[in-house]
Amino acid sequence: MNSQLEVHKVTVRYGAFTAVEDVSLTLEKGQIGCLLGPSGCGKTTLLRAIAGFERVAEGSIALHGSVLSTPRQQVAAEQRKVGMVFQDFALFPHLNVRRNIAFGLSHLDRRARRARVEEMLALVSLTDYAQAYPHELSGGQQQRVALARALAPNPEILLLDEPFSSLDSELREQLAGEVRELLKQNGVTAILVTHDQHEAFAMADRVSLLHRGRIAQSDTPYNLYHNPANEFVAEFIGHGSMVSATVDAGGELSQGLGSLDRSHGHWEPGEHLRLLVRPDDVEYEENSRTRLRVVGKAFRGASYFYDLLLPDGQRVPCLTPSHIDVPLGGELPIRFNLQHVVVFAPPRERTAD
Repeated sequence: MNSQLEVHKVTVRYGAFTAVEDVSLTLEKGQIGCLLGPSGCGKTTLLRAIAGFERVAEGSIALHGSVLSTPRQQVAAEQRKVGMVFQDFALFPHLNVRRNIAFGLSHLDRRARRARVEEMLALVSLTDYAQAYPHELSGGQQQRVALARALAPNPEILLLDEPFSSLDSELREQLAGEVRELLKQNGVTAILVTHDQHEAFAMADRVSLLHRGRIAQSDTPYNLYHNPANEFVAEFIGHGSMVSATVDAGGELSQGLGSLDRSHGHWEPGEHLRLLVRPDDVEYEENSRTRLRVVGKAFRGASYFYDLLLPDGQRVPCLTPSHIDVPLGGELPIRFNLQHVVVFAPPRERTAD
């Protein structure tokens, strides 16, 4: 086991309920991973198992080559050299920033403890706030104190459990990028748990998307977005619509969607396909003969996000510059650019040999 973290075929159960099933993933030293998924998918349970707060029913968890969890062995959480940043930051309100960061350093002598705290304050750019109390700090500053406290004991891995969820959406993505830069500069291995794909993409090298306790796809953010393994991944990642259409011998799709070439995989004439259509696949074109009725519309400053109706009642999204202002019920002239559309063919029946 040469990886910094190795989770091998892990299953976690609560009585008869299986929360995590047959999950495997690895992280190399200095790599940032993410457990992404909707509520109830098992991501926090898996993080807690890595931290040592939950026992595994099957499989194993190893950190830096040392086995920490099996069904028969459980190294205590406090002995794992794991740092944790919690959803609510869990700062001590009666301690100032300096003493919050020093909390986990009681094993060091006074001089070493003071030096480590000063190092952490500088790392998260909070030297000027060392005497401040948590209630005197902004949400972003509190998050950095929590991060400094978790990093101070020099853990083998840092676990972040929805650390940005109490902050507004714009700040969340900004802080995710800042935390990534800080961790990368210091070679820290980390796992983020989140339900927000923007946080995941801003921070992680590799994202594991969980669905009903299993990994639906583990990949780079780019591949998750552009090459989803199945419809669940396709619908969860990105703001798109799954559209059903038939294809003829020339690759022409029903609903006026345009034509496919063979780069989109093997398909048969007359076959029913499922297409993931994202806003950038539907382009405004002033003189287009294809005009779709506007049934939804949201102003986003520099752009409008339109919800458009296909002839059979299915819907597709479209993003236009904000000066393209079509009222609800009006028609928007568009063209479909299928160059990067994701196509799912129905499963084919196996034939006997």
